[in-house]
Amino acid sequence: MDTLTYSCIAIDDEAPALEKITRFIEKVPYLKLKSTFNNGLDALTYLKRNKTDILFMDIQMDDLTGLQVIELLDVKPVIILTTAYEQYALKGYELDVSDYLLKPYSFERFLKAVNKSMKVIEEKQATPVNIAKEHEGNHDYIFVKTEYRIQKIFTDKILYIEGMKDYLKIVTSEEGIMTLMNFASILELLPPSDFIRVHKSYIVALDKIESIERDRIIISKNRIPIGETYRNTFFKIISNFGGAKSKK
Repeated sequence: MDTLTYSCIAIDDEAPALEKITRFIEKVPYLKLKSTFNNGLDALTYLKRNKTDILFMDIQMDDLTGLQVIELLDVKPVIILTTAYEQYALKGYELDVSDYLLKPYSFERFLKAVNKSMKVIEEKQATPVNIAKEHEGNHDYIFVKTEYRIQKIFTDKILYIEGMKDYLKIVTSEEGIMTLMNFASILELLPPSDFIRVHKSYIVALDKIESIERDRIIISKNRIPIGETYRNTFFKIISNFGGAKSKK
């Protein structure tokens, strides 16, 4: 990210709405519009290949809805939803969006959402957990911020991670640890070859999988669902190991 500049993209399948948010973005000197899209699928491809600080996105779109795009992203930018439908607000916040712009919105309301998102980005950059790896290429342990302390966790002890509203619960072989981190932040810390997201509410450690029963993963007597969105990727990775492994 350039100094004092935040990269962003905008997604809306209605041309007038996309033109409006483009104008608003171009008025703000610390925003840099990288691209615009009229469908979620093209935007998803772009987001998987390019780092983006802020994502402005409509919810109701034909191919993929905005909510589906969010669920398909492992590493998420800060997200501002735009929609004419007020009933989606609660679902949006459940997916950890920064703000929710109800159409038609003013430039003043848009700017308020942008400034709120900037604070979220700054807080993420200042959080100790973002620099809490032992060293690159050797993820022996991470540090996570809990309510009262910063706790060291050895990654080989993590069984799975469960999303619980505003918290993540990191379940290890010894305890459960609650943190205010989101899935995108924790995935940035964990070694990608050892952990995989299998559901909108779960990340699992591949070497802790004991068995797979249809649409459930068994880890230490816990049954973890496999989400439809993540199913194909998960089974493709598992197939590279010749099937699920049991932890002896």
